[in-house]
Amino acid sequence: MTTYLFNPPAVQSLPIRGKTERFPINRIFCVGRNYHAHAVEMGRPVDKTVEQAFYFTKSPQTLVESGATVTYPPRTNNYHFEMELVLAIGKEGFRVSEANAHELVYGYGAGLDMTRRDLQLVARDKGRPWDTGKDIEQGSVCSEIVPMPGVVIENGTIALEVNGVTKQSSNVDKLIWNIREIIADLSTYYHLQPGDLIYTGTPEGVGAVVSGDQITGRVEGVAELSLTIGAAE
Repeated sequence: MTTYLFNPPAVQSLPIRGKTERFPINRIFCVGRNYHAHAVEMGRPVDKTVEQAFYFTKSPQTLVESGATVTYPPRTNNYHFEMELVLAIGKEGFRVSEANAHELVYGYGAGLDMTRRDLQLVARDKGRPWDTGKDIEQGSVCSEIVPMPGVVIENGTIALEVNGVTKQSSNVDKLIWNIREIIADLSTYYHLQPGDLIYTGTPEGVGAVVSGDQITGRVEGVAELSLTIGAAE
C-alpha cells in the first residue's frame, strides 16, 4: 500500500444530470479566441485560413461548481467573466478525425473561464505564459454535466448577465473552430481521456466584476449556471 507524506488532493468532479455518479475531472483545456467578435474586442482578430487554433490549460483544482461564492482573487484589479460552452470527453482518443470526433463526446456543461485580465494582457504583450492570468484558484466554474453521448452541438444561444443586466449574448454557431474541429485538432497534441473538459471559447462582451456581483449564464439546450463574487482576502 502506497503511503504519502501528506494527503494528496481529492479528485475534482462535477454532478451529472440524472445520475448519482459524478464526472471525475482529468484535465481542463481552453480554446483561445474562438469567436470572431471577441477576438476583435481583444485586439487580436483571427483569420482561420492562415491560423491554427491555440489552447491553454487550467488546473483541475481551480474548478468550482455553479452556485458557489468565490473569493475575489489577489493581484488583480480587472477580474473578468468569460461565458463558455464546456465539452466533456467520455472516451480516449488520439489523432481523431473530424468525422469520428462525436464518438468522444460524453456531454456538455455551461462554464465560466474567469480571468485576471490585467495580468493576462501584460503576459500576452510580453510574450509570456498566461498562467497567472488564467490558472486562478476558483477560476474555472462549471454547471452539472448533461449527458449527450455522440451529440455535436452546432447552435444555441449562449448568454451571461451580471446583476440581471445582459453582458454577453451570442450563439455557439459562431465558433471559429467548431466542436468536431476542436476535438480533432486537440487530439493531435494530446491523448484525450475520459474526464477531460474543453472550454470552447467565449463570445464578445467580456467585462470586469467586483465583490458582491451576481453572475448568471446559460447555454441553450444545455444548462444554466450562477456565481457570486465574494470579498477579497
